[in-house]
Amino acid sequence: MAKRSRLDIVADMLSTIQDKGGKMKPTHIMYKANLSHAQLTQYLDELIEKELVQQTKTPNNTTYFTVTDKGCKFLEKLHEMRQFEKSFGF
Repeated sequence: MAKRSRLDIVADMLSTIQDKGGKMKPTHIMYKANLSHAQLTQYLDELIEKELVQQTKTPNNTTYFTVTDKGCKFLEKLHEMRQFEKSFGF
């Protein structure tokens, strides 16, 4: 199996959150995207910094991550790029 690129991992994380109604706990993202805790933290920090996901806490201190509008647009464009590549046989 080929090693996933950073872009593949980011796409997996964003898709995973979106597929679960747009809101997900960090441990669930970690398992669904097949990441270690250290990788998860690193990627989530980057996604927050780039405003692709947003972190929220409930009154009982549960942390959730949601995909922002910018994150949705990013996923949409990435999907278009991949379809474009496939149309040329890459």
